[in-house]
Amino acid sequence: MRSCMPSAGSPFAPEEAPVADHRKPVTLAALVIVFFACLVTGCSRSSSDPDTTAAAGAEAVPSGLTENPTAAAGEDDGAVRHPLRGEIVDVLAARSTLLVLHEDIPGFMPAMTMEFKVSAGDLAIAKPGRRIRATLVQRGHDYSLEQIWPDDSAATATIDQAAAALEKSTRSLARKPYPFREQGDTLPDFTLYNQNGEVVAFERFRGKHVLINFIFTRCPVATMCPAATLRMAQTQKLAREADVENFELVSITLDPAYDTPGVLKEYADTYGIDLANFSFLTGPEPAVKNLLKQLGIVTGFEGGILRHSLATILISPEGKILRRDDTSDWTPRLFLELLQPKSGVATLPSPH
Repeated sequence: MRSCMPSAGSPFAPEEAPVADHRKPVTLAALVIVFFACLVTGCSRSSSDPDTTAAAGAEAVPSGLTENPTAAAGEDDGAVRHPLRGEIVDVLAARSTLLVLHEDIPGFMPAMTMEFKVSAGDLAIAKPGRRIRATLVQRGHDYSLEQIWPDDSAATATIDQAAAALEKSTRSLARKPYPFREQGDTLPDFTLYNQNGEVVAFERFRGKHVLINFIFTRCPVATMCPAATLRMAQTQKLAREADVENFELVSITLDPAYDTPGVLKEYADTYGIDLANFSFLTGPEPAVKNLLKQLGIVTGFEGGILRHSLATILISPEGKILRRDDTSDWTPRLFLELLQPKSGVATLPSPH
């Protein structure tokens, strides 16, 4: 398990993914043992650790990235914050703002139509007529929105119903001698939001191979989430070159409290991800946490540090776990060798 400190400002810094020799996947049982050892010894980076950022070919945050105008700020930055619900009236792309008809904010502001600054990711996925819930942030005479979530009643009901079912299955699994899903087991059903704010049930991926990993957008350690994202993108590219069909990639956030659909959209765009068959998912914290529990993935904030274990999982078209790797240096070939290209010959291009 590694430690990742959420950093202030724009959190997205693409790094070159290191390519390591093939390693035998670590079993989930071994992972749990390592986790408890980490609780005792700690897994945060120290001055004696190698410079992982340099080792991964670190580079600065791309100059084209638009920083979220509010998300980087802490709760003690002097800004005034209020919960907001409303409907998007218009998307003013040239001004990087949304025109929102919001409901009454008791003790602060009556219902009205108002213009708010938003991040690049939130702007990209905004649609007139979409209902949202968000945090209104006032800094002097400037007003912006952060933590924007879809607020459609039907979508919310679907997400909540799926979350309740997932929690029930988590409790049932917890009563078993070994309360985790491993290779050969069926992945539990879940429903979350994707990077466009659309409801995505895992059922939609049935009939396809799906490669799943877990990241969070504020991860500052080059060899962790940034490298994992680039490695997923490399896998996508190699699969396409090998004519692999019916293949999807999914990254699920470890930090749903921060990683809204708009934040994930900006993260994906910053890394140049082709979203044709690559989804980034987020949703209610209980739903994400129950999914992580069932897969034996451990997370937790300690003094602002997000400690988490790792997992990259290949799911069969029938929804079963085909292969799992709990290391940080897996290679695309580890999973692609299990896929059958349409030609019937598993010929993979050499990794670049």
